[in-house]
Parts: sequence; structure tokens; C-alpha cells
Amino acid sequence: MAQLLNAWAWTATVLLVIVGTPLVFLVYCVTAPFDKGRYAAGRLFRLIGVTSVKLNPLWRFETSGDFIRDPRRPYVAVSNHESYADIFLISHLPWEMKWLSKDTMFKIPCMGWMMRMAGDIEIRRGERSSTIQAMNQARDRLRKRVSVMIFPEGTRSRDGELLPFKDGAFRLALEAGVPILPIVVAGTRSCMAKGTFRFQRSRARVKVLPPIETTGLTLDDIAALRDKTRTIISEARKVLVSEMQDDRRATGSR
Repeated sequence: MAQLLNAWAWTATVLLVIVGTPLVFLVYCVTAPFDKGRYAAGRLFRLIGVTSVKLNPLWRFETSGDFIRDPRRPYVAVSNHESYADIFLISHLPWEMKWLSKDTMFKIPCMGWMMRMAGDIEIRRGERSSTIQAMNQARDRLRKRVSVMIFPEGTRSRDGELLPFKDGAFRLALEAGVPILPIVVAGTRSCMAKGTFRFQRSRARVKVLPPIETTGLTLDDIAALRDKTRTIISEARKVLVSEMQDDRRATGSR
């Protein structure tokens, strides 16, 4: 049964990507003259990911927290990183964000094409010139009133513990004068464990935390802002995991 469910989930996901590519292209072409931030094309791309989750019988995703009221007020959103499923989970939030993603994702047929049309930002690990270019593109998206989504850990941890946060997202927020939007994910680690693309039965939740304003801060405050955000996300993750465990015990389900 698990193999059949996996086969169905992958088939549905691949078909959605294939069918969704021309739809995103159409929206991109129609809206490009006036939608400089590619908000519409990006939003449709995220909704394709949301639809794939709804068709996946192994995943159950939930959202909670303080949703932003103005979707066009730009934030630098940061989240802990557990698995590839984080992308599908965070896409359930009801506003568009441009993702900072490693270059290999952009090389995937159809998926990579949609990422480019959506205005996502490519970065090659270990290359300073790529990092500088990616940050410039992130500033461009923020100027066009679209939030940017970054995993400040840089990669997923092997043991599930929160890794140290890198400075990039926080420098970006300070230079652009926009707030940090902390986001917490829990449960995605079991959706698709690191090192495998096999779907597993799992329940996951994303929670949006109150924004952290950067008004009055300078580049000298990068480390303090970074550490404050990491502490907030770490503590909120513990609470979220506990809440999910309580829910499972109350319902008698996984």
C-alpha cells in the first residue's frame, strides 16, 4: 500500500508540474508588463505546490500564527529547515514570497523554468560572486514590494537540531530597511527524510511569528538580530512540536 501511495503521489506531482508550466508561462506573459515583482506568476507556482500536497494522501499540512495583513509589504522571511517538504508547507501561507534556492533546483525541467518565471533567486554555494548577485536580486524583489524567503541555516541538519544561522538574511533586512518575518516549521523532517525522495506518512505544521522590526538598527546589529531571531524560532519550534504531540495523543493518530 505504501508503494502504491508513493507512486500516486509522485505521478500526481509530476503531472501537476507538467500541466502547470504552460499555465505559469501564460500568467507570466499576461502580467509581465505591469507586475514587475512577478507576484501573480509566483503565486500560481506556489499554488501548484499546494495542490500537489492536497493530492498526496501521505501528507497532512496545517498553517497557524500571525498572518501578515498586507501581502505587498516586503519582509525578509526566515525559517528553520527540515526537508524539501518545507517548500511545499510554507507555500500554503496566503501570500507570495521569492525563494533563495540553490542552483541545482533551477536545472530541473519544468520546475526550474517555473522558478525563473516566478522570480525566484538562484545561488551557487561556495561562490562569493553568486552570493553577491543573489543578494542584489533579493534587494530588487524587496524594492518591488515582494517578500523574500531564506533558510538562514543554509542546509538541513542531520540530527534535527537547529544549525547556526548565517548573516546574509539579516544583513539584507537591515540594508533594505524591512522587518524580519520569523517562520517555524515542524513535522516535515519525516515527510521526506534527508537523502531520500520517498514520501512518508506525516503531519506537519507551519507557524508565522510576529515580525521583528529593524527600524533604528544598523549593520553593527547583525549578530544581535541574527541571534535573537534564532532564539525565537528555536523556542517556538519546541512549543509547536509539543502542541503537535499533544494533538496526536488526543486524537490517537500519528
